[in-house]
Amino acid sequence: METIKDIAKVCGVGVSTVSRAINNHPDINPETKEMILRVIKEHNYIPNNSARNLKRTKSKSVAVLIKGIANPFFSRMIEIIEHETQKKKYTFILQRVEQNEDELNVALELANEKKLKGIIFLGGMITHSEEKIRQLDVPFVLSTSGYLAGKGKDGRWNGNASWSFVTVDDYGESYKIVNYLCSLGHRNIAILAADIEDDSIGKLRYEGYKQALRDNGIEPDQNLECHMDESVDNYSMKTGYGLMKKLLRRTQDFTAVYAIADSLAIGACRAIIEDGKKVPEDYSVAGFDGLEAGEFYNPPLTTIRQPVEKIAKETVNLLFKIMQKGGNNRQVVLPGELIIRESTKEI
Repeated sequence: METIKDIAKVCGVGVSTVSRAINNHPDINPETKEMILRVIKEHNYIPNNSARNLKRTKSKSVAVLIKGIANPFFSRMIEIIEHETQKKKYTFILQRVEQNEDELNVALELANEKKLKGIIFLGGMITHSEEKIRQLDVPFVLSTSGYLAGKGKDGRWNGNASWSFVTVDDYGESYKIVNYLCSLGHRNIAILAADIEDDSIGKLRYEGYKQALRDNGIEPDQNLECHMDESVDNYSMKTGYGLMKKLLRRTQDFTAVYAIADSLAIGACRAIIEDGKKVPEDYSVAGFDGLEAGEFYNPPLTTIRQPVEKIAKETVNLLFKIMQKGGNNRQVVLPGELIIRESTKEI
């Protein structure tokens, strides 16, 4: 028996399943794996590692795994990453990762099937052990994914990362905009936040919000927190609209609302107007990301602008340096910018 396709045919499984068994991949049924290895032994099949490695060497594909594709912030990121990748004469592959999917498992599968030269994880959060992450033998960079390694109690990176990422300080920038709302005199500041169990950038922005309140002598109030439903919601205007509707039905008073994404903030403004109120006369509204839509919304949105182009280009350049074996892992944290517009006011 000469090829992996022959083994797959005898076993009645796909080639990728045989490959997972050979490479001791964790995501394979133990009984299936045992059956495949038994067939391999019976037919004296020897995996052609040199041929497989040669194919990978010839491959010129880079994949972007995106989690949270409903967030319009990622549209510009993808556009720039694709352009920069193609400039380097590499094929660009975009792979969507569903909310309940494990992006590392998706990456392991894709890397094997497509013989990738590199991977960019866009959004989401990898919380696996370092041992499992090292199963991914393809160079990768985490982009806009928060501080994913060596996290302290507040969720911020403490400098002990074993892999590369490019991001803004989601915790610090969130702190900055909430601190600004406090400086305007607001004491009752609501938040439209990610799911309470979220362990990605949503958590970092939520923690930054709470710490800014505490440092201004304000104890966070759970009645002013409106969290997404992990199984239903995403970073969309529709979600922001729905969360704001829920918040307005509560009896707790507030004068400002911080939405952890501009898309949520724009949806929230619509809900406020439908409720017969005005922005910022009745409620100040602030967002995060710096979407173009926020600049042209009425009233224009106060926000934290992320340096989208810098993040995207730094991500691609860092990945290619690692792929070419001439670069080491680096952790790049870029500053955001507080953009003050007409959706917030002093009280």
